[in-house]
Amino acid sequence: MTGAVLKDIRFYHLQRQSLDEALPKLMVKVGEAGLHAIIKSEDKALIDKLDKALWEFDPESFLPHDKDGCDHPKQQTFFLTTVDENPNGSTVLVLIDAAKHVDFDDYDRCLYMFDGRSEDVVAAARNDWKAWKADEAANYSMSYWQQKEMGGWEQKA
Repeated sequence: MTGAVLKDIRFYHLQRQSLDEALPKLMVKVGEAGLHAIIKSEDKALIDKLDKALWEFDPESFLPHDKDGCDHPKQQTFFLTTVDENPNGSTVLVLIDAAKHVDFDDYDRCLYMFDGRSEDVVAAARNDWKAWKADEAANYSMSYWQQKEMGGWEQKA
């Protein structure tokens, strides 16, 4: 646990690629920065799907990760979970499709990825954006990123 204060929340609005296509690319960037990440979804089936996507992303590279129930969670660069935990001392929290998390104290950055094709998820993301923006005591730095037509991300807010 780092005891850091979350300062940066980045909303990633998935519109062109699926989550299992976009997440590995972002995790490459996180790994290149020398950071560890917790990837949280409230859906176990989605965790299993993302686990597979991280394994199969690029046959010539490796994104070191595992998920709930593994033998060595502390040794993982990326840890997929459905619960509020940080066994690998991550400073990056990835929330998938409006997953909730109780305590941000351990994290410097939150990557909030949500599927733009789901009205319920988009509505939940809007509510979370408004709530975090209104939390003046937290003083979050917030940004909104949208997928470009040819891939990649463009900051919109």
